[in-house]
Amino acid sequence: MNTPRIALVTGANQGLGRALVEGLAARTNPDDLVLLTGRSPQRVTDAAREVAQLPATRARVEGRVLDVSDTDAVARLAEDLGVRYGGVDIVVSNAVARLLPEESQAERADEFIDVSNTATHAVLRSFGPVLRSGGRLIVVASSLGTLGHLDPRLHHLFDGASLDQVEYAVESWRSAIHSRTAQEAGWPIWLNVPSKVAQVAAVRAVAAERRAHDLATDTLIAAVCPGMVDTATSRPWFSDDGRAQSPAEAAEAVLDLILDGPVDPALYGELVRTGTALPWHDGTPPVEQDRMLTP
Repeated sequence: MNTPRIALVTGANQGLGRALVEGLAARTNPDDLVLLTGRSPQRVTDAAREVAQLPATRARVEGRVLDVSDTDAVARLAEDLGVRYGGVDIVVSNAVARLLPEESQAERADEFIDVSNTATHAVLRSFGPVLRSGGRLIVVASSLGTLGHLDPRLHHLFDGASLDQVEYAVESWRSAIHSRTAQEAGWPIWLNVPSKVAQVAAVRAVAAERRAHDLATDTLIAAVCPGMVDTATSRPWFSDDGRAQSPAEAAEAVLDLILDGPVDPALYGELVRTGTALPWHDGTPPVEQDRMLTP
């Protein structure tokens, strides 16, 4: 008898996270458990109930309240799942802070960094040790997460960095924003660029330490680029919404990476878009006036 799989998605009340929960619940087995997490107890409860009632749902679906910016809460949940179920099999770190074009990037920096980067580090640190053999730990990023999108002066902070070094770089960036020296040091105004690069760098750091063991046990750690997705978070940034996918459409390639076939070593530890690894050193620093989300 196969051991039931335990899957968890952060930022799953709506948008891509919700679509990933729906897809996992439809494509896994009745004994498997999919955990839908978010900060609002009522929204988590409502969303989990709605997904559980969908005709396509096969697995069990439960809600868990989780503020990913609370690193202690992330650690407690990982420990609890490790004790209760012996580990987890699928973890998707998807939470992101909503930021509107008219809002000050600097004034929203702390929340954005906490939800996108501090949370990513916490998920990697806490859930990596309880990820069972054959598991999948995925961080949702974007194509902006390749190193070339940063000023070359900043590359040494992330290229070949350990997770501790990535965390230090992120906090240095945060401090530079507060001291108003970020642009002078080469950091772009747009938070999404260094945030995504740091997310991918964190994945690469953890994957570098685990690669041999994980590949031997068909375990995957990777970042993914889902492309442009039509969600409440991204919609205000569109210049051409005809290119945007629905959350369900965007979720398909991510679900395929998680659920279909053995791990491709070429994708391990990389930023993956529709089954292809994006070269880490590719990209060019963005023009600040062009703030459209890049798929």
